[in-house]
Amino acid sequence: MREIAFDTETTGFDFDKGDRIVEIGCVELHNHVPTGRTLRKLINPERAMGEGATKVTGITDEMLAEKPLFAEIADELMEFFGDAVIVAHNAKFDRGFLNMELARLGLDIVPEERWVDTVALAKARYPGAPASLDALCKRFNISLEARTLHGALLDAQLLADVYLELRGGRARAFSFDATEDGEEGARRKPARQRPSPLTPPLSEAEREAHRAFIETLGGENGPIWLQKAG
Repeated sequence: MREIAFDTETTGFDFDKGDRIVEIGCVELHNHVPTGRTLRKLINPERAMGEGATKVTGITDEMLAEKPLFAEIADELMEFFGDAVIVAHNAKFDRGFLNMELARLGLDIVPEERWVDTVALAKARYPGAPASLDALCKRFNISLEARTLHGALLDAQLLADVYLELRGGRARAFSFDATEDGEEGARRKPARQRPSPLTPPLSEAEREAHRAFIETLGGENGPIWLQKAG
């Protein structure tokens, strides 16, 4: 199953009041485990960054001035999404901003049923406990050392780790789902073969005694499974 852990950074909190996306981060997942494939874009929002948004993200107007508009990266983003389920933390926020940007371009929005909200998953699993991304990373012992500022790709990577834990933990990534190097879930690694066969535990005398005993089973015609074999 293919999913995308997705995060946005924006000029402010209200897309319906003119705030825009300034950064997107995507992490591809296969069966809830990151494949290593990512997408990150800084975007010119065609408006000034809010002061609070700059403090949180470290992104300034000068950093965005020469970046592409959302219209210029929309096709690449939607191609990366494909038909995957989109995983977001507080999905209503990211969905609202993404669909606003798509609607501005006359493109199809991403319907609610394609989204998974990790806040809702966390609240269902740990009722009453903090459900912020930071709190969940601490709960699952996921390092926050690199998170001095909010960034869409870093947050999507942290989210991917949190999502894996919420879906059952890191045991999902063990050898049952291991694949050949360089392949993304195409096939499982073959089991390692012994360099030489094990020494038979029975002596030849014991084998003969066993065969003689088998021949006494099943009446005159012998064991039924030997009759079928013949």
